[in-house]
Amino acid sequence: MANELIQSDPDVMLGKPVVRGTRITVELILRKLSCGETISQILESHPRLTREAVLAALEFAAEAMGHETVHALGDRESA
Repeated sequence: MANELIQSDPDVMLGKPVVRGTRITVELILRKLSCGETISQILESHPRLTREAVLAALEFAAEAMGHETVHALGDRESA
């Protein structure tokens, strides 16, 4: 589903992944959710979004993280 609803185009928002047909970035959606906004609140603030698009943004982010190299966040003083 994310592939259909999320796009990355160098001419839109500097190539950041956005909800197709909008300039609403996956990053913005994630930041709003991380600040405690609900999906309903995001949809109210951005009427062009759908619940499916917000879920696609989450799916896209999870998929992207699955391909990242993970580095431990340890105490640097003990290293």
